[in-house]
Amino acid sequence: MIVPQNLSKIVRLNPNKLAECLDNMDLSQHVFLSHLKGSVVNGLFACEQPDPSSNCFVTPLLHQTLLSVEGPDAHKFLQGQLSCDLREVDQDGSRLGTHCNIKGHIASLYRVMRSPEQGYWLRVHHTLTDTGFNLLKKYSIFSKVSLQNLSQSHSGLGFSGSLAKDCLQHCLGQPIALEEYHSIRNEHWTLTRIPGNRYELWGTTEILAALLPEILALASPAPTEQWILQDIEQGLPDIRPETQESFIPQMLNLQVFKGISFNKGCYTGQEIVTRLQHRGQLKKPMYRAQVTAKQAPTPGDMINSDSKEGVGQVVISATSNINANQYELLAVINKERAENEQIFLATGEPLSLLELPYHLDPRLFESKR
Repeated sequence: MIVPQNLSKIVRLNPNKLAECLDNMDLSQHVFLSHLKGSVVNGLFACEQPDPSSNCFVTPLLHQTLLSVEGPDAHKFLQGQLSCDLREVDQDGSRLGTHCNIKGHIASLYRVMRSPEQGYWLRVHHTLTDTGFNLLKKYSIFSKVSLQNLSQSHSGLGFSGSLAKDCLQHCLGQPIALEEYHSIRNEHWTLTRIPGNRYELWGTTEILAALLPEILALASPAPTEQWILQDIEQGLPDIRPETQESFIPQMLNLQVFKGISFNKGCYTGQEIVTRLQHRGQLKKPMYRAQVTAKQAPTPGDMINSDSKEGVGQVVISATSNINANQYELLAVINKERAENEQIFLATGEPLSLLELPYHLDPRLFESKR
């Protein structure tokens, strides 16, 4: 890692503690924590709960990192690897997309964005940065592409609240009129609008650090837990090491977000994914639920029903009311059990299903044979 000479000034740390901190966190964490007055706990940004009456919140996306794919074959290479259609990414600027194994099970879930260098950035959960990079590298040996892990040089900020767009327009110095999953970019950053009237801003850590003082004059810092809770409320899944290669894309409702293309042609795992869509029957979609429990549900935790064990798995979870031990979660669950029986965490706490902000095509659940 290259450390700028003025790091101690940027980070405003006690010089005696600088070396110790460098061993425990990367540069982006230093820079963001210095401005946001927070801490990092298990890879998540933590701070005082923001004033709920605030109209704009900013969250450092320390739980996510970037991979870059550049070069003359970048489009062709990713079109043959990911479940989304790169032509739509080229047109709109962003899509969710999965990298599956040959059996159609998801190894990595990316937010695919056009990069300032005219290639692509793949935003992925930080725990899958290395495995995602290595899997892409494995398939890239016959393509003219350059792969990079940008986790030490680039960072992301998440914006939410009714005045998020106004804050960004002021700080970026240009008008913003984006539909969901559309992006704008310049030579320094890429901005994407995501569900829930939220925005992700990705760029070099140096650029985002320079913007932070102006941003914080208009926005309140918010913890990662709040951002993940908003993902859950929007029915947006993620993949973690505990759930890697556990789900096919339709089980995570990714067709709702145009994260699966059924007419673009071949990609790794495409045969299985397409067969389910046209000839199969989806038995385990993703649900949103809430639970009161002593400990937070974690990705991969098993879910049972009245009559059977192992009817589902937790995808992600977040605290909804820390004082009452309440959590919201996304989980892939057998449809018949979820809708006709009481379902529980494996530790015994009952789950209550919540509405998702979208509807699934009922034809997915019909037998086509």
